[in-house]
Amino acid sequence: MRWDVLGSLVAVPALDRPDLLADPVALALKAMDPDDAAHVGVAEIDPALADTAEFCAAYGSPLEGSANCVVVAGRRGEITRYAACLVLASTRADVNGLVRRRLDARKASFAPMDDAVAITGMEYGGITPIGLPAEWPVLVDAAVAAAAAVVVGSGVRHSKLALPGPLAARLSGAEVVDGLAR
Repeated sequence: MRWDVLGSLVAVPALDRPDLLADPVALALKAMDPDDAAHVGVAEIDPALADTAEFCAAYGSPLEGSANCVVVAGRRGEITRYAACLVLASTRADVNGLVRRRLDARKASFAPMDDAVAITGMEYGGITPIGLPAEWPVLVDAAVAAAAAVVVGSGVRHSKLALPGPLAARLSGAEVVDGLAR
């Protein structure tokens, strides 16, 4: 397993430590093909260091090996659609262009924190592409899909997951999108 992207942290198979996962994440991992789930590692961290820059600095994890999962809300009239975007931490998702068009929205923006937390069942700062609502598209930047391994949230702020980029591209609802990140 390529969990060295976690820097100085020691990871274990994520399913061995459900206490380090949000409930929706644990359920999604249990439902996953066991061979795929075995490639997802988890490591406990200081929750005060959950934000990407602080995490990378504290644990020696490379910034280019971290991926951020952001929740986007797109509106057209009275209809709001959600999507998750997974991009390398050194980039930003093209929310107002590509994501807005993908959601067929007139306006798109990051979902309000309270909405994102309530709908995902995950903690802010720990939202991950594993275990999101089934109807959401999970837009994965091609650079994430091509990475040997990436660090993502675990659904809670006191741990991080490591998984192969190609596995991120195969998650439930995932769509690999060229040009998602800028």
